[in-house]
Amino acid sequence: MNPRVLDVMSTIPTTFNESFPSYTVVGGRERAGATGLSAVLLNREGRFSRRRLFHELEKTGFDTVISVEPAPARYDIEELATRFPFVRFILLKDEISFGEQINIAASETDTPLFFVLWNDIKIIVGGTARRMAERLTCTNDKTDEGGGNNFFKRLCTVPVIQNSRFETIPTIKVPTWCQNKIATLFFNPKNEGLPSLYPFDWIGIYDRDRFIRLGGFDSTLKHKNWQLMDFGFRAWLWGEEISSTKTMKLSYDAGVPAEDHSVNTDYYRFYLKNLAPVFKGDFAHLPLRRFPGYALKACGSRGTDNILSAWEDFSESRRWVKKNQYRWRYSPDTVTDCWNYDINENNYIAENGG
Repeated sequence: MNPRVLDVMSTIPTTFNESFPSYTVVGGRERAGATGLSAVLLNREGRFSRRRLFHELEKTGFDTVISVEPAPARYDIEELATRFPFVRFILLKDEISFGEQINIAASETDTPLFFVLWNDIKIIVGGTARRMAERLTCTNDKTDEGGGNNFFKRLCTVPVIQNSRFETIPTIKVPTWCQNKIATLFFNPKNEGLPSLYPFDWIGIYDRDRFIRLGGFDSTLKHKNWQLMDFGFRAWLWGEEISSTKTMKLSYDAGVPAEDHSVNTDYYRFYLKNLAPVFKGDFAHLPLRRFPGYALKACGSRGTDNILSAWEDFSESRRWVKKNQYRWRYSPDTVTDCWNYDINENNYIAENGG
C-alpha cells in the first residue's frame, strides 16, 4: 500500500486555511455507501477497540471514514487500512489543534455532509447514515441566493450527547454579555432545533460546502474554547446556523472532556475578529478607535508593554475583516440577542434573529 504524502495543500484563499501542516494519507480508496454522509473520527488517548469502532461505523453505512491519527503513527495502520478499505487514515507529522484536524478531514472527504465523532463516543440513536442525511435534506432546493446547489438545512447539526451514565450533557451553548465581556451559558437540548453558538466538543454533522466557505476552524487559535467560539460567532455573524436535533443521540464511553474558558492571547484574536468589528449597512469594518482599549487589555494580559506587537495583531485583524467585510449579516449584539434565557428554569427560548 502506497501512502500519499501531502506537505502543503492549496485551499480557498482567505476563506479556508491557506495551507495545511504536513500529513500522510493511507487507505480509503473504496466507498462503503452512497448516502452523502461521511464520518470524521478524532482520536483521544485511551484503550479503545478500533476494530469494533470501525465495524460499527461500517454497519451505520457511512460512505467513508476519515480517521485523523496523531503523531506518532500507530503500528496497526496498514493492517486496518487493508481490513477496512473505506477508512482513510490521516497520519499527522506534528501536533495540531482538533479544529485543524477537522479542516484537513473536510478537505479529504468528497461527501456533502460529514459527521465529526470521537473514538470514545458511540451513536445510540439515529439510525443509518442514509437516514441521518435524509433528515437534513431540505424539501426546497433553492438557497437564499436563488441557486440550487445546497440542499441541506444548516451549517452544523448538533446531536444530543450523554455521559457514560446516560445522563444528558448541557451541550447547547448560549452567548451573553457579562460585565462587558462575552460569556457562555449551557443548557440541555430540551426541544428540537434549538440554536447553539457552537458544537460541543466539535461533535456534529457539518455541511461541507458551507464549512469551507466559512473558512473552517482558525488554525492560529490553539485554545479549544476560543477556537470553537470563533467558529460559532463567525458562523452566526455571517448568517449561518448551528442547531440541535433530538433525532440523534450519542454517548461517551469514558469521561466527558472538561472545558476551559480562561482568557489568554487567543481570546484577543477572537475578540478582534468577532466582537470588535462594527457592522453597518451591508459591510463590517474594524475601526481604529477600538485599538487603545484593545492594546490596554492585551498588553496587560501578556505582562508586557509591547504596544508594537498589539498594533501588529490589530492591523492583521483589520486586514482580515476588510477582506471579508461583505460577508457580515449581523452585529455581535444582534447575535447575542437571538437568545432569551430563563436561568431559573434552566432553559431558553430562541428568537428568530439569526
